[in-house]
Amino acid sequence: MSPRRQLSAARRRQILEAAVAVVCERGLCDTRIADVAERAGTSPALVIYYFDTRDRLLAQALAFSEEQFYEESARDLATIPSAREQLVHLLRQSCATGSYNDLEWRDGWLLWLDLWARAPRDPVVARDRQQLDRRWRETIAGVVRRGQEQGEFGPVDPGDFSLRLAALIDGLAIQVVLGDPEVSPARMFDLCMASAASELGFAWTDEERALPSAARLG
Repeated sequence: MSPRRQLSAARRRQILEAAVAVVCERGLCDTRIADVAERAGTSPALVIYYFDTRDRLLAQALAFSEEQFYEESARDLATIPSAREQLVHLLRQSCATGSYNDLEWRDGWLLWLDLWARAPRDPVVARDRQQLDRRWRETIAGVVRRGQEQGEFGPVDPGDFSLRLAALIDGLAIQVVLGDPEVSPARMFDLCMASAASELGFAWTDEERALPSAARLG
């Protein structure tokens, strides 16, 4: 790779990091390309050159954030031999850490809320949303298949299960972000784990209810 290409890749990363920060602070409706450019220390023209529109910048910012999540998860999962504990780990990362003040977790889901709102109106954003959701469901399904091979999980269809669990996570996360008093972060985690344990046929005890400090999309 030439030095010019390396510089372009580094600049693109700066813009994506700036976009994540600005959109989470202001929301997409109140974010201007100029705001992102100023945070990244570059020009609005360069931001438009890379991303075309604000909506597509949002999609790429979320993809960037998700890629960091998968890289970290892959490293973590490689150190966990049990598929059951791998699933627990993924669910811990998908849930808040026991406080509405967990800003990194909330920011990640705020990006998703903006993306979902725009996907029906922009085919490119819709395509990016589909790819992101497919990757998440395939990650869950892969853990389930591993658990079935190791005799840890019962005979469910991994694809159907991953779709149901991913939808449950998304729905509960929305309620947590909106501040629903009936859906605390801890309850989100427990409901997800109880559902997974029931479908996959493993025990989930009260002693395992404590939430850790990691969060998806951090």
